[in-house]
Amino acid sequence: MAVLNKIRQRGLFLIIVIALALFSFVIGDLFRNTDALMGKSQNIVATINGKDISREEFMQKVEVAQRQLGPNGTSTQAMNMVWDQEVRQAVLESQFEVLGLDVQKDQMRDLLRTNLANSPEFQNEVGVFDENKLNEYIANLKETSAVAYKQWVDYENSIGVNALQDDYFNMVKAGMTGTLAEGKLEHQLQSETVDIKYVQIPYTSISDSTVSVSKSEIAAYIKKHKKQYEVDATRDIRYVEFREAASVEDENNIKQALSELLKDQVVYNETTKRNDTVKGFAHVTNNKAFVNSNSDIKFEDRFKFKSDLPPAIADTISKLNVGQVYGPYKDQNYFKITKVIAAIQMPDSVKARHILIPFVGAANTMPEVTQTEVDAKKTADSLLTVLRKDKSKFGEFVTSFSSDQGSIEKGGSYDYFSYNTMIEQFRDFVFENNVGDMDVVQTAFGFHIIEIEGQKNKQRAIKTATIAREIEPSETSINQVFMNASNFEIAIEKGDFEAVAKEKDLAVRPVNGIKLLDENIPGLGNQRSLVRWAFEDGTKVGSTKRFNLSGGYAVVQVTASNAKGLMNTEQASVTALPAIRKEKKAKLIKDRISATTVEDVAAAESKTVQTALAINMKNPTISGAGKEGVVVGTAFGLKEGETSKLIEGEKGVYMIQVTKRTPAQDMDNYQGFANQVGNVKMGQVNTKLYEALKESSEIEDNRANTVQ
Repeated sequence: MAVLNKIRQRGLFLIIVIALALFSFVIGDLFRNTDALMGKSQNIVATINGKDISREEFMQKVEVAQRQLGPNGTSTQAMNMVWDQEVRQAVLESQFEVLGLDVQKDQMRDLLRTNLANSPEFQNEVGVFDENKLNEYIANLKETSAVAYKQWVDYENSIGVNALQDDYFNMVKAGMTGTLAEGKLEHQLQSETVDIKYVQIPYTSISDSTVSVSKSEIAAYIKKHKKQYEVDATRDIRYVEFREAASVEDENNIKQALSELLKDQVVYNETTKRNDTVKGFAHVTNNKAFVNSNSDIKFEDRFKFKSDLPPAIADTISKLNVGQVYGPYKDQNYFKITKVIAAIQMPDSVKARHILIPFVGAANTMPEVTQTEVDAKKTADSLLTVLRKDKSKFGEFVTSFSSDQGSIEKGGSYDYFSYNTMIEQFRDFVFENNVGDMDVVQTAFGFHIIEIEGQKNKQRAIKTATIAREIEPSETSINQVFMNASNFEIAIEKGDFEAVAKEKDLAVRPVNGIKLLDENIPGLGNQRSLVRWAFEDGTKVGSTKRFNLSGGYAVVQVTASNAKGLMNTEQASVTALPAIRKEKKAKLIKDRISATTVEDVAAAESKTVQTALAINMKNPTISGAGKEGVVVGTAFGLKEGETSKLIEGEKGVYMIQVTKRTPAQDMDNYQGFANQVGNVKMGQVNTKLYEALKESSEIEDNRANTVQ
């Protein structure tokens, strides 16, 4: 009680202390969370032109997209697909708002009528779209399933957005006409020509090794061409992979185990208290059961021609007699033993006709079928009895009884087909019997009355029983790989990554330019967790980590951390170095030439004077030199007979002389060329308009905090 009284006496003091503690906690959390200080919600995955996209809504769409992509699609692929859709929609919606474009109720009804006209659930008894059925469907969704109704609303929104996009793009296209002035210019670009003679001193005439380029020159080039060298934040890594692979000892053990299966085994029978002899693969008669009990690949009950066998052992196995065994042998990632269990002379293709009698429960049976399996068998047997006496009725019976729509028009006949074309029971009958044979055969589709009409190219075919064991590492080998990876990890904590790998004879693989949202690492496949780690705040240059792979490990080290902005000189040198060399070579060539005529330059440089005829500005190509826009542009700026100064082109330094100018003939009307210009403009709307709008939009991308 005394304690409670003291608390009551000092109640105000305690309240102040608690309030200050809570205040400091909140302030501290705010400083740790800069987004909170700025009023930004952690639930915002992106802000596009001021419009927020919530994480919850975004991830719901990603989930749907991933289901659409199927089992081979990754979460990152789904996320990027939804991102592109959301960005496009937000960018274009900002334009719709400015223009006041929206979809009214009547227009939405028209859109739904157009999109759903062929959906049976919205058609009346005569097959015409019924709006009342649509209204009932929507009302039912609203009452029975909030999720399904939300999906319907999303569907309406999607077709509405698509309609607005079509309207917007069509409005822009309507303004993309070509004026008569543009038509006249187009005519001049196509029709005005010049003939030139020229000399080219190629840049390749100077060896790259003689032209030095410093890092400072590359840096200056980067600054001069900033847009070309702007990059996102990236990481460079290197890794050593430790794969769980079967050792030579593992492979020998697998082969030994297969060889043991060939032999008869003496085993003790607990029931009889006696030793029994269990037949091995070489002597067993129930090959299917033996294979299915001992093989990683199930028994395949079919005949094979020599061409169907693995090429490396086809010649050997195809010559075996029934009962003989070959192996163990290696076939891809398996060791196998193969026994020939049957051999026949079999055609490589067959022509046959049939009548298919379906029954209730058979595959692909139409709703109107009412016959039971027993009744269908009786029908087939009775038809067969008639046909064996009079085959001329076959076509009539096909029309009256067969349910196989694919063969009715051909009298039930299928022209020559190969062994694996038909279902197993049908196949076995037509390939293993003779021309003229006819019988009832049951398959999953019903009862077939089959007649063999023709067979081609009979040859030896064999049926084999093969026991296959996958070549995989033993537990000992797997444990050794783990130890190797662990030992490497320990060694690089004290030593250099590259040096340790070299000492242990391990291959180091570098991967450069990994971006924040990447998921595939060359050589390792989908490694999203690796990318996330490489960009974490605590991961520095030199940091290492081991990652589990499917069937092994990778020990990874970050070798460079490149911030968003301009490329460093090493990255940019791939394109900057050749460009700078070209500039330097052009200067070297120009500095050493003092001649002022094409012929004198050619003589001084030991080159040949060349000619190019009928050059136009629409396609600035010079015969013998290729595309040279600057050179062609210079030619059109010269008078006939005038010689240029030295010109820096794409492939070399040029001097040209215009030998003839042919002006474009004046026309009474340039509308045809104006239409060409307009068509080109309209064609570019679909590809260039959105990209231009996107580039000018303000897009804040927070996906990196969402991608797992």
